[in-house]
Amino acid sequence: MRSVLLYTAARFAIFLGTVAILALFGARGLLLLGLAVLISGIVSFVLLSGQRDAMSSAVVSGFQARRSRFERARTKEDG
Repeated sequence: MRSVLLYTAARFAIFLGTVAILALFGARGLLLLGLAVLISGIVSFVLLSGQRDAMSSAVVSGFQARRSRFERARTKEDG
């Protein structure tokens, strides 16, 4: 869960930084938001690849643990 929160915080920080830089260059309104989403997405894709891998690994292991607990509870119920 920690890796998910760190990745989300990093994405948000990159987005806010991109918004600030674009606002300094004069972008406003929907143009500002559209460019910020596009640029921060590209920057995040490049800079946060390791963090994204750690997050996806944590999410997958969490789902596997839940599935394992569900299967154990189901077999216990059947037996």
